[in-house]
Amino acid sequence: MKTFRIICALFVCMVWVTPVLSQQESTKSMELVRDAVKSNKKALIAVNLQLTAAEEKGFWPLYESYQAELDKINERLGKLIVDYAKESNARSLSDEKAKELMSDYLACEEDIIKLKKSYLSKFDAVIPGKKVMTYYQLENKIGAVIRFDLAGEIPLALQ
Repeated sequence: MKTFRIICALFVCMVWVTPVLSQQESTKSMELVRDAVKSNKKALIAVNLQLTAAEEKGFWPLYESYQAELDKINERLGKLIVDYAKESNARSLSDEKAKELMSDYLACEEDIIKLKKSYLSKFDAVIPGKKVMTYYQLENKIGAVIRFDLAGEIPLALQ
């Protein structure tokens, strides 16, 4: 479980902090961090799914496609967090901006659900149901750890 939390912490750095750091760091160094985190996440999934050679041929390309789409949504979420942080730090968050941020946030959450639903039958076609469920559980656990860590760092709007 400790390894899982370390990988999730690295993932937080890549997904949520990249928009902030990318303003200060070179693109090349951020790509190195992103690649390292992605490979660690992939290793965690590989260890837990224990795919056969035949399953790997179908699963990994699908996994890469899913992750690419998920990354786009996570980038949008990261931008929302940065936008909120700027408003919060400047103490300039208006009711209208808060509504806009919430609407954009919920759109991202809906897009994640749509993505999960759209890939379910695709994953079912290449690996057994229990492995699909395990994969989705791993994605959910990683997401839960990230959200938990972020929740401790993001101030409430009224503070």
